Amino acid sequence: MKTGRLEAFSDGVLAIVITIMVLEMKAPANGSDFASLKPLIPKFLSYILSFIYVGIYWNNHHHLFQAIEKVNGKVLWANLFLLFALSLIPFTTAWMGENHFDKNPVALYGINLLLCAFAYIVLERVAIKFEGR
Repeated sequence: MKTGRLEAFSDGVLAIVITIMVLEMKAPANGSDFASLKPLIPKFLSYILSFIYVGIYWNNHHHLFQAIEKVNGKVLWANLFLLFALSLIPFTTAWMGENHFDKNPVALYGINLLLCAFAYIVLERVAIKFEGR
């Protein structure tokens, strides 16, 4: 089968991931001066880091599926594994930002990033095996 539906679904999931991340940052209820934004700095830094990270995966995913013409069930499942790993990023990002980069949230964030990397490698290898070099 062609790659179009997989690409469209993946784009939608990644757009939702980014949307969820930004919705985790709540505007301060009290205070309209810039000083009231100071407590949001760790959350904002976490968001920037994760936005770039998800953007890199979206870019790489786009280029991978421009290079191949067809997919099978194994490729679809490998892609879902990647989307699952990426869908955890809003949670680990929020936890890390809420806790000002404390060691446990940062460790879980790092594990999440490793899971994403592993999932992308699996997707890449499964896609190459099916499509051929």
